[in-house]
Amino acid sequence: MLNIKPISLVTLLLLFFISACEQSPEDGSKPKLSPEQVSLGFFQAIYIDKDVQKAKQFVAADIQEVMDHYHIASAVQRHVLGLSMSQVTMSIDEIDIDFFRKFTDDVTVVVKMEGLKGGRKWIDDRTIRLHKRGSSWVIVEILPEKGRIEG
Repeated sequence: MLNIKPISLVTLLLLFFISACEQSPEDGSKPKLSPEQVSLGFFQAIYIDKDVQKAKQFVAADIQEVMDHYHIASAVQRHVLGLSMSQVTMSIDEIDIDFFRKFTDDVTVVVKMEGLKGGRKWIDDRTIRLHKRGSSWVIVEILPEKGRIEG
């Protein structure tokens, strides 16, 4: 017969309950991205990886539908973003939140892009609006172009 001491049985039960209270792997497996990371991830997918499917993870459903219509990254560059470029490098030029990030659900990000347009050096930017859904940020609008910066 099994001889289990009461203390070890209590210890086993406590370990079981503690492990049951831990976060599930699904919750912790995907890191939460900042608005900057979402913005750069989207533009990286379109301009560098040329992968529309990869880019769709960063945008709201209505933008996904528009991207589905154009199918390929070059068409998304031309018709959705209004800027066809190659050999692109990008950075965050401006973001309208900083210290109070935890208290806002809506941000605007300006992404600066440098590369080639028609074989010539070109510098331009695009402004996007992101909204916090749950604990994740998603691009909800690509704002109209205000003007361009030629390089």
